[in-house]
Amino acid sequence: MNELLFEIGTEEIPAGYIGPALRFMESFTNRRLTDMGLAHGRISTVGTPRRLTLIVDDLQDKQKDTKTEHTGPAYKAAYDSEGNPTKAALGFARSKGVDVADLQVVTTKKGDYLMVVEEIPGKPTRELLPDLLLNLIHEIPFPKSMHWARSSLTFARPLQWLLALYDGEVINMEIEGIACSDQTCGHRFMAPEFFQVQDGADYLQALEKHFVIADPARRKELVAREVEQAVLQKQTTSKGLTGGRALLDEGLLDTVTNLVEIPWGVCGEFDDKFLVLPREALITSMREHQKYFPVTKDNGDLLPFFIAVNNTKIDDLKMAASGHERVIRARLEDGLFFFNEDKKQRLEDRLDKLSGIVFQQKLGTMAAKSTRMAVLANTLAELLDPAVKEQAVRAAHLAKVDLLTEMVGEFPSLQGVIGCEYARIDGEPEEVAVAIAEHYMPVRAGSELPQTLVGAIVGIADRLDTLVGCFAIGEKPTGNKDSFGLRRQAIGLINIIRGLDLSLSLTDMLTQALAGYDGVVETDSKVVAEVVTFIRLRFENELLAGGYDQDVIKAATSVDFDDLRDCLLRIEALKNIRSREAFVVLSGSFKRIRNITKENMATEVDDELLEEAAEKELYAVVRRVLTEAQPLIDAQEYNKALEVLLQMKEPVDRFFDEVMVMADDERIRANRLNLLTVLRELVLRIGDISHMHVEE
Repeated sequence: MNELLFEIGTEEIPAGYIGPALRFMESFTNRRLTDMGLAHGRISTVGTPRRLTLIVDDLQDKQKDTKTEHTGPAYKAAYDSEGNPTKAALGFARSKGVDVADLQVVTTKKGDYLMVVEEIPGKPTRELLPDLLLNLIHEIPFPKSMHWARSSLTFARPLQWLLALYDGEVINMEIEGIACSDQTCGHRFMAPEFFQVQDGADYLQALEKHFVIADPARRKELVAREVEQAVLQKQTTSKGLTGGRALLDEGLLDTVTNLVEIPWGVCGEFDDKFLVLPREALITSMREHQKYFPVTKDNGDLLPFFIAVNNTKIDDLKMAASGHERVIRARLEDGLFFFNEDKKQRLEDRLDKLSGIVFQQKLGTMAAKSTRMAVLANTLAELLDPAVKEQAVRAAHLAKVDLLTEMVGEFPSLQGVIGCEYARIDGEPEEVAVAIAEHYMPVRAGSELPQTLVGAIVGIADRLDTLVGCFAIGEKPTGNKDSFGLRRQAIGLINIIRGLDLSLSLTDMLTQALAGYDGVVETDSKVVAEVVTFIRLRFENELLAGGYDQDVIKAATSVDFDDLRDCLLRIEALKNIRSREAFVVLSGSFKRIRNITKENMATEVDDELLEEAAEKELYAVVRRVLTEAQPLIDAQEYNKALEVLLQMKEPVDRFFDEVMVMADDERIRANRLNLLTVLRELVLRIGDISHMHVEE
């Protein structure tokens, strides 16, 4: 069997630490076993708040024996003229623990040298495991670790026990005074006693008998089932819950899964007076502070009920629910108070107070940022759709005002959402209210994008302002340091532009954004170029992650990266045509053209200097292709334009076969270079296809 089973028993580990720790344990173990030359089968991990467990199947019981060759001194230096070993040979043999007679002679390019072959027997796996497991414990990364007692070890929470079995036998090791054994313990309250296990399968089954579901995936399924059953059970006693169902948020499911070792659901309720609170405020209060699941109608409206998931079996549902109800009531009373206080003042009336919130010490206040965003929003709306200009400017002015509200002070994650709700209460146009919420979107990679153009405009203005401002004062991301989340800001900007299929010049918009800081920071034009490069690198990474080939991306971005929409159209066209045989040949020829014409910029061709039939033919084809392709390129119809460019494949081939570009006559040479330069500049309107040529 040769199975490794290793469990780290602890005090309760924070829920957010468990998933990353288990993934690290799996990757670390795989890497280290490979380094040690130990073959193995499947590596799996399971865990609960009180245990992190590693299981390795079919782990090789011993390293393979290896041989290492040690090269010594040259043969000429190792033996004298009579064939007797010199000090060099004697010293080499002694250093390797062998007799001189055991030295071998090997012939190399530099001549004959002495060599010793050292046979290294492989170590038994059982001897190697203590160091592996000790290193594993020391290297698991946690957001925060702690010391305890006199221990020198740091870990998420204090260690309580260690279970370590290899091939069914205990591994002889000790960590911080805790010896490994073949025992684990069950649920802290429902089955706290220790018990013996034999292997991985026995371990999982025995834990379940002791009220511990060790596999997080299975535990997550049980959490969802308990939540749904709690709703159904409550429906038998409460008519107000008829038709209700739990809102199973994935993030909350993951969190609750790692808060319990076995789930037990209970449905509680609260006074329906709290339903006047904004929907997201209610949900956030339940989800973030109490880890409760909200209950909704079929249409999505909230009901005055919630589901709590306990870590112990519930004998008295009514009593358990009342405890949770007391807690949530206090939270919601606070929320209702903040909501009512906030409504006493319009968002517009708070605008002046934004001068009391610092955006960044060197960049000024949120009031100044809001003004800059409004100017940018005006410019963007004028470019994209003048009809929404008034709403975009208004939304930009109000976008950050909810930072001053009591609700956002209590629930920071609701910024934007609360601003949207209060804007509606204030009677602002719906487009303005929605844009206040949407300008924060996307919150993270893969999350929802703005659905309205006004929301997108304000979001773009916000991100452009932050990017140029931070770059202007030298606050650029370096390594893991990204204090203002500029990578996230750039990716959000890219996704908004892509998601809404917007066409705009990054350089122009960033220049406008930088102008807003005039008098605040040095508005050097180099800043704009740096930000464009920064965005381009994020853009390229996003496309690579999306399955695009690097050479296709490079072909397009290397010649022009300003309008993301245009760049994407060129990338798609290049991707579509790259497999065509004619294009493969043309890309190879273009690489040659790029090399030949790299120093040439002139494009004037004198047809009277054309001598060879092949160059006359190429000139005629280039002129025809220019006429056909230019309008298509101007119209961004790049697929059709590339089809036209393929007409040059055969004339280019003949040109290189029959024409000497670097002719002795200087005028003819220059004329031929100019002809190729015309062709080069035309192709570069779409992309540098030389990046897409692979040498055979």
